[in-house]
Amino acid sequence: MKLQDLKPAEGSKKSRKRLGRGTATGWGKTAGRGQDGQNSRSGGGTRPGFEGGQMPLYRRLPKRGFTNIFAKEYACINVDRLNIFENGTEITPELLLERRVIRKVYDGVKILGNGNLEKNLTVSATKFSKAAAEKIEAAGGKVEVI
Repeated sequence: MKLQDLKPAEGSKKSRKRLGRGTATGWGKTAGRGQDGQNSRSGGGTRPGFEGGQMPLYRRLPKRGFTNIFAKEYACINVDRLNIFENGTEITPELLLERRVIRKVYDGVKILGNGNLEKNLTVSATKFSKAAAEKIEAAGGKVEVI
């Protein structure tokens, strides 16, 4: 078999339904919408969440709490994730992004104290938990708050 011999499997390439293109197509005149009613009209239909006049679910459920719009979101990583770096490396949020340890910086990076650290590293981050700072310093490294 050669590249020019490749073709899609039988029945896998279904042509789209061309509505309103004459009665011969089977989808002419009302184009599958039926004769009358709300959904036959242009712009017809109901909004998402509408339940026919019944009190909709989003209004039946109680609302609780609030969202603090000033809350800061940190990219959190544990100290054991830092073992991938060589001894003496200076770790910054940019380096963590580059090495895909974190996906996004958000409002900063926070280092948490779960796991063990075997390398002596200089870690620069926005925040550190007490346990994380102790573990980094116990391993011979340095903690720098940005």
